[in-house]
Amino acid sequence: MLISSGSVEGSIKWWSRHHRAHHRFTDSDRDPYGAQHGIIWSHIGWMIMKESNDEKHRGRVDISDLKNDPVVMFQHHNYLWLAPFMAFVFPTLVAGLGWEDWMGGFVFAGVARLVFVHHATFCVNSLAHWLGETTYDDRLTPRDHFITALVTLGEGYHNFHHEFPSDYRNAVQYWQYDPTKWFVWFASLAGLTYNLKMFSENEIVKGRVLMQQKKIDEVKATLNWGVPMESLDVINWSEFTKKVKNEGKQWLVIDGIVHDVSEFMDHHPGGRGFLKAALGRDVTKKFQRRNLLPF
Repeated sequence: MLISSGSVEGSIKWWSRHHRAHHRFTDSDRDPYGAQHGIIWSHIGWMIMKESNDEKHRGRVDISDLKNDPVVMFQHHNYLWLAPFMAFVFPTLVAGLGWEDWMGGFVFAGVARLVFVHHATFCVNSLAHWLGETTYDDRLTPRDHFITALVTLGEGYHNFHHEFPSDYRNAVQYWQYDPTKWFVWFASLAGLTYNLKMFSENEIVKGRVLMQQKKIDEVKATLNWGVPMESLDVINWSEFTKKVKNEGKQWLVIDGIVHDVSEFMDHHPGGRGFLKAALGRDVTKKFQRRNLLPF
């Protein structure tokens, strides 16, 4: 509670209410920092504009648990003196009394730290909804990106966070940068954090695979797959052999499909003779066994 007061980002009650509304109404007019209004708005603009009290534009969420928490409510009622004390007075006293650097404590541990903390946090609302990949779901704006993770101390895998919001982690891959996750986990060893939630690995992989399949389908849609099988003409075997023998068609059959290999005869890696010997025949088994006819 004291550390969060030093970040000067609103009381726990105030911050949590907005964060819950952001998750419930993401990218809508009831999202306090909706990305659809632009990156400047979601970064800082929403905080310098007076929030509407109109229920149509103010997302309602349940914060009864916060109202029943005495520590949360103590901070909320005493925030106006707690915030400046923890943000500026406390670091100044530590540096001043500790090694007689009063100005350094105020400027670097106070003002400069606050500027960095604020913009790092704001990037979770702006940059994390603009830069990167939609790894688990692409219906909304949250995205995953390593650069955002560096700027925000691990909050850069925001698509995961929105898709699995109760999971205490942002990064789930071993190579992803998320020091916040490790801080929370180590704190749990001392009992400072507890009841850490993690989504089922099965559900996480499902989300990732579904998005990968969607991207594959989008690429497939741009490729020429030839005439659909249901649109092909039907020909019986006697007609097929007659076309090859009498009309010189360079046709062969694989899996019940007639292939015209006239343009491929001189390009087969095994030489023209392989295809010439297969003309007018069903070479399905030969093709499947040795993969001699890659077309």
